[in-house]
Amino acid sequence: MKHSGDRILTTHVGSLPRPADLHAMSVARQQGQKIDDAAFNARVRKAVSDVVRKQVDLGIDIVDDGEMSKPSFITYINERLAGFEPDSSHRNQSPWAGSREVQEFPEFYAPQLANVHTKHTHYLCTGPVKYRGGQALKTDLDNLKAALKDIDVADAFVPSTSVSSIEDWNRNAYYKSDEDYLFGLAEAIGEEYRAIVDAGFVLQVDDPHLVTYYVCHPDTSMEECRKWIALRVHAINHALRGIPKDRVRFHTCYGINFGPRVHDIEVKHIVDILGRLNVGAFSFEAANPRHEHEWTSWRDAKLPDDIIMIPGMITQSNVMVEHPESVAQRLGRWIDAFGVERVIAGTDCGFASFAGNDEIHETIVWAKFAALVKGTQIASKAARPKRLTAQRA
Repeated sequence: MKHSGDRILTTHVGSLPRPADLHAMSVARQQGQKIDDAAFNARVRKAVSDVVRKQVDLGIDIVDDGEMSKPSFITYINERLAGFEPDSSHRNQSPWAGSREVQEFPEFYAPQLANVHTKHTHYLCTGPVKYRGGQALKTDLDNLKAALKDIDVADAFVPSTSVSSIEDWNRNAYYKSDEDYLFGLAEAIGEEYRAIVDAGFVLQVDDPHLVTYYVCHPDTSMEECRKWIALRVHAINHALRGIPKDRVRFHTCYGINFGPRVHDIEVKHIVDILGRLNVGAFSFEAANPRHEHEWTSWRDAKLPDDIIMIPGMITQSNVMVEHPESVAQRLGRWIDAFGVERVIAGTDCGFASFAGNDEIHETIVWAKFAALVKGTQIASKAARPKRLTAQRA
């Protein structure tokens, strides 16, 4: 995994807006309509090439494929795992129904409860979980390799979903215990993790469910939540076994984009558990008003000295385009706390985690990315004298 050096590197979380025609084809496939597979594959390949070029043109250093082939950061995995069947008993409602947030702000959240999540099929585990997504993954990796040919980037990453996200989305009706199910998932998704790294890419484990459990389960105490998270961290490490931690970055976020979000679990309550993850970098929310202050919690945590921090410098939680000077000031705090080499400027979350759920228009997404790059350039210039002084010392 590349470190920042003479300048601070930029990256993002993964999902980016899909072209309208590709999204329409993806929806048709999910609905079981017959489409031309060759045409779909060709459109995905072109979209990956275009979005990689867009990132590079904007000045993003560490890029990905925008998850162009995926219906979402999580539901894509249902096509890559055996041992599941559609869950006909699943209640077609928002996963946020009954959450701490909805209980406190029912009038605000009422229109959002019928959100994009309800349009995707949930599954039931009815047999041993096995990974069968080798060809689909290979296609994704080949598309990204082709898009990167003759393009100069610092690095490239590939997002992959987490065991806790799969567990949350798909119920267990086969394994004797939740723990057995969790580690069965870890065995399977570990194959995808290793294939990504073996292909030469940085793996990003996407795990918003790790920190949204608290808000979604109002009857759970903080200590119970910590125990729940600790077991999932253990399972993630099981899935990552054998993979060098400097080839893995871990992303977590809070699920809700537009909302009061007063019940997001604070990092200070769980950062010690997150520190047990066998990863080389953390990507997390740090740009929005609910979490910008938490740089002190990360600073004061007893994390390994070689951990890279990828704090969000722009957010998907509002449509305002951040001022580059604000990005630079925000980033400066992290540089002072961790040093230039251990900081990469990122984003709070993806901008189209579920394809078609574009709460922020594509034009604003790219304007935010431009602000991220400009702000990082300002912060790099400001940090350079400090870095030279440190080297002389």
